[in-house]
Amino acid sequence: MAAKAGSNSGMQVDTDLVRELADMLNDTGLTEIEIEDGDRKIRVSRTITAIAAPVAAAPVAASSAAPVAASHAVEAAAVSANALKSPMVGTAYLTPEPDAAPFASIGQQVKAGDTVMIIEAMKVMNPIIAPNSGTVTEIYVESGQPVEFDQPLMVIA
Repeated sequence: MAAKAGSNSGMQVDTDLVRELADMLNDTGLTEIEIEDGDRKIRVSRTITAIAAPVAAAPVAASSAAPVAASHAVEAAAVSANALKSPMVGTAYLTPEPDAAPFASIGQQVKAGDTVMIIEAMKVMNPIIAPNSGTVTEIYVESGQPVEFDQPLMVIA
């Protein structure tokens, strides 16, 4: 059942939907979710404390490349000012298809505007393009890894 957000605005807010979206944030560990339905847009977000960051990294640490992933996380923090950062929350993919060659690899030259990875968000594949030309010197994510907004993805120097 919808409840009025304001008596003069006429905007109808589906409080059950907002609660369901908030539950999704808690269940998935995401920090933000947004849906659009015609002229109506609903965005639910939450702030994560510094304590939550290691919890979000736990699935990566469980992989067979745990020492590499942990060292990359430390390096990512050190060079995050120069890193290409995630513009959204989603799942990063380094290849266009599971068996395909990666968009970019360490040591590869890329041009400004080249697609260097994709991030899937709400079943939409979003190309992540190189902001400048240069050489890929670091890649901080693995294909299929969940990423947060503003998380360092790679360095193109």
